[in-house]
Amino acid sequence: MAALTKRMTLGSLKEKVWPKSAQEREQRVLGYLFLLPDLIGLAVFWIVPMAFLFYLSVHEWTGLSPATYVGLKNFAELMHDGLWWKSVRVTLVYLAAFVPLVVIVPLVLAVLLNTEIRGRNWFRTGFFVPFAIPMVIAAVAWAFMLDPGFGVVNYLLRGLLQLPLIRELGLKLPSQMWLASRTQALPVVIFVGIWKFLGFYMIIFLAGLQDIPAAYYEAAMIDGASSWRMFRDVTVPLLRPVIIFVVLIAAFRAFQVFDQVYVMTSGGPFYATYTVMYYIYQLGFRYFRFGYGAAASVLLFAMILVFTLAQVRYVGLGEAE
Repeated sequence: MAALTKRMTLGSLKEKVWPKSAQEREQRVLGYLFLLPDLIGLAVFWIVPMAFLFYLSVHEWTGLSPATYVGLKNFAELMHDGLWWKSVRVTLVYLAAFVPLVVIVPLVLAVLLNTEIRGRNWFRTGFFVPFAIPMVIAAVAWAFMLDPGFGVVNYLLRGLLQLPLIRELGLKLPSQMWLASRTQALPVVIFVGIWKFLGFYMIIFLAGLQDIPAAYYEAAMIDGASSWRMFRDVTVPLLRPVIIFVVLIAAFRAFQVFDQVYVMTSGGPFYATYTVMYYIYQLGFRYFRFGYGAAASVLLFAMILVFTLAQVRYVGLGEAE
């Protein structure tokens, strides 16, 4: 009986994969042909480069001479590389500051802009506009505005100190160094990242909020729940899949932060903004140590994978309770 059931199951599975009808087979082949461009793109731009990355990680290669197999030497060298660990620490600090802020602030804004307030469409557009600006252009603009000598930010601060009330209080604020300061550069880079992506994550939360049935809020209001209680007991649990999604994509962005670092600080001053991605770029395109850079990329991939698995293991896949 078990063998018969197994044969029936395999037969039905085979028929689903390759139907007997000529018309169904033609439709199946046509469907695969429509998928073919995406599959080719996936292979060319993801699978092959990933395989080549792992291949390079156990070789030494300058891009000119033939690759030399070195085994795990690159990984062992990374474990004793002080600059690598410095870049990991900077990246983790960026992650710890960036992710909570681009989850909490956009969520609060989305809740506020999901209500019937005057001009909410203008506010939504205004918060989303920075995301439409390419990061390189935004980083250049912020670098000019934060210049210690002629930047508009220091100019506004100096003007603020000239206000009568501020002058009476006797407050003094020296001109800030911003990106030239070892202590201020990383917070500024984090701020620019948050400013850039805040509107994007807000729109994602708005879409999630609009999918929550109004009946839940009506029932909570009948029970006499306050606004905070409805947010805590209705909005957050039902928005849990969206929150987890935002946390994951924000974390991926934080682990791979590069563009604003490259444009605004070049990893400085004194390696204060030297992220993992910037270090990998330096290894490959400045020092031409492609094998060593590939090993660093593999370790970065492992860090992202561990973070994702931990998210799935301890938080879940995002199913609403």
